Amino acid sequence: MSSTRTQNLGYPRIGEKRELKRALETFWRGQLSEGALVEQAKKLRAHNWLKQKQAGVDLIPSNDFSLYDHVLDMCALVGAVPPRFNWAADLVDLSTYFKMARGGYTPDGSPVAAMEMTKWFDTNYHYLVPELSEVTSFRLSSTKPFDEFKEALSLGIKTKPVLLGPVSFLHLGKARGSAKFDTLILLDTLLHVYCEILQRLAESGAEYVQLDEPVFALDLNHEQQTQLYRAYERLNETAPLLKLIVTTYFGELRDNIDLFARLPVAGLHFDAVRGASEIDALASKLSNQTLISLGVVDGRNVWRNDFARSLECLHKFERRVGPDRLVVAPSCSLLHSPVTLSSEHAIDPELKSWLAFADEKLTEVVQLAELLHGKGDASVLETNQRAQSTRRTSARIHNAAVTGRLKEIASAKFERQSPFEERKQKQRARLKLPILPTTTIGSFPQTGDLRAIRSRFRKGAVSVEQYDQFLEHKIAECVKVQEELDLDVLVHGEFERTDMAEYFGEQLAGFAFTENGWVQSYGSRCVKPPIIFGDVSRPGPMTVRWSRFAQSITKRPMKGMLTGPVTILQWSFVRDDQPRSQTALQIALALRDEVLDLETAGLPIIQIDEPALREGLPLRHSDWQAYLDWAVKAFRLTASGVKDSTQIHTHMCYSEFNDIMPAVAALDSDVISIETSRSAMELLDAFIDFRYPADIGPGVWDIHSPRVPLAAEMKALIEKALTVLSPEQVWVNPDCGLKTRRWEEVKPALKNLVSAAKEVRRKHALSGRTVND
Repeated sequence: MSSTRTQNLGYPRIGEKRELKRALETFWRGQLSEGALVEQAKKLRAHNWLKQKQAGVDLIPSNDFSLYDHVLDMCALVGAVPPRFNWAADLVDLSTYFKMARGGYTPDGSPVAAMEMTKWFDTNYHYLVPELSEVTSFRLSSTKPFDEFKEALSLGIKTKPVLLGPVSFLHLGKARGSAKFDTLILLDTLLHVYCEILQRLAESGAEYVQLDEPVFALDLNHEQQTQLYRAYERLNETAPLLKLIVTTYFGELRDNIDLFARLPVAGLHFDAVRGASEIDALASKLSNQTLISLGVVDGRNVWRNDFARSLECLHKFERRVGPDRLVVAPSCSLLHSPVTLSSEHAIDPELKSWLAFADEKLTEVVQLAELLHGKGDASVLETNQRAQSTRRTSARIHNAAVTGRLKEIASAKFERQSPFEERKQKQRARLKLPILPTTTIGSFPQTGDLRAIRSRFRKGAVSVEQYDQFLEHKIAECVKVQEELDLDVLVHGEFERTDMAEYFGEQLAGFAFTENGWVQSYGSRCVKPPIIFGDVSRPGPMTVRWSRFAQSITKRPMKGMLTGPVTILQWSFVRDDQPRSQTALQIALALRDEVLDLETAGLPIIQIDEPALREGLPLRHSDWQAYLDWAVKAFRLTASGVKDSTQIHTHMCYSEFNDIMPAVAALDSDVISIETSRSAMELLDAFIDFRYPADIGPGVWDIHSPRVPLAAEMKALIEKALTVLSPEQVWVNPDCGLKTRRWEEVKPALKNLVSAAKEVRRKHALSGRTVND
């Protein structure tokens, strides 16, 4: 083996066949015991460790596995359990853990809300937000990292335990209580627990410990930088026998580079994919002892590594620091990658040769370390360069018609015909809705019979005619349920769709899709991102047939449902050979055609979801405006072609909007629905402070919890919204789509939602009014 070592920062948790998802959901249904769930998780971890060992990785992570979320795991480890869960035991038990994640009930039957959930930096992964107050105390409350280290040790593998770093943990947390405060004031008490954790890991036999501090990719003030350095001084002194490796990823270091380079720890990991321009500067600032891990293999995307480029980078760095101090690694945890290409049998061979999933990325890491010292097979490099060349020159990548259409876009195509207030009057006259209109976000439960017939259809066991008839039957059932519940604006249920992005990827040119390319979004929720490999266009209508049918069987307004251009971009694996802004505009043009076809088909409302708008925001403030400019432009290109009387909705969820409200308003949608129930309408503050000009649907039902909220709870949230918004401005809806919920939950929850809206209308003497009055 070469003197240059390799490491992995984290491995996908869900399993090659989504074993974790199935175990969790069976457990939540009460059909699997806690002991059996724990045993299945143990088997999955062992499989993952052994696979990494067989790949030849030197430093293999442990404690990167999670039953729900690694930030939630950290909350459990340090005892950061919100008081409402009434936890008083020595260790956080599994029941409390899942209540924190999903909500539930106290022993006396009182409802308990789940912890807030939001996006992990600029990814589509959701983490549970730590709830912190000025009196929060921490204590060691879980044995998970020690247990998993010992599990791996029993297999003959001495792993590198992974912990979320203390400063990043506090940064990701949210201040609770009557007065806002800087969560960093809790650092000293938190470090006491971290020191105890490190001491126990050292006693267990650990040699290396990985501490993830992705905050290094953010704008940090002087105090935050000082606290980071102080934290690692203390941690390093506490466990001198351990070699601490501080990792950062997702962005450049910029003004944090000096601090990062001089951290008093044994090793550092740097994202050399997103921070490629800083490699020379970092090398020049390192001490003579520091181990440096270079993340040259992209953990966030699926493209095969360009060995020639990576080897140039590694050679340059090795000349600076020497081979013994260099470690080759992925840029970040492989949590964000599908597990393996070996499960993909339908991808075109040429396209497949351009790809690398988690297992293939680990092979690339090991091959790069070998090639660095001439120990690898020369044919490996030749094969890699051949794949790079064919991708650059392939005819399937570029479409002259798409390029020409982009060049011809006139500025008028980014503008609606009239200002919002004029449009609103025309929409009122057309829709004749009551005050506080009720609706849903789009999707309805994807039941077992639906998944079964879809699978049979894809295997050719069900004809197109049979499948279409089944979908029409499902849509008709869904419309009938909504009418019986007395919802004001209906949706068709999206039964033809698997995922918000994948469904469109399957129908747009320039996209490829996988059979088993699953990635964890949160908990047991997995998505299968499409792959954008070439220029994007729309061969034909994608949703019109189902929306037109749904509108034909009801007299109530029907919403046409689309995923927006930025969200399709963010929730796909995106080509890296052109600017993301250009790809976004290509998607926007394709969706614009769909929007106009929906309008022609008679749909009075078209919802263009953009939950990923905030997610795509760069991590550095100085980069925000450039991104927001093209993101807003892409949305407006999609939506601006309709008449004034056609109402455009958008939906956003699980994001902080305060800093980007001008951009949200610049989308110029007529209605925006947002997630607000978990935060008790806290997110609505952003729309209030900015005086958002259009209508707002603040979510009153947390659909990521299996608990059915009471009408009184929803009524209270509506009333809270009306303290700052006018009744004419407010819509009533859930936080998000209902795809993952069961009908047994959906029907009573929506019944309560409609009841709450009607009760508030009556209270405000609005029951007999319509927006036309």
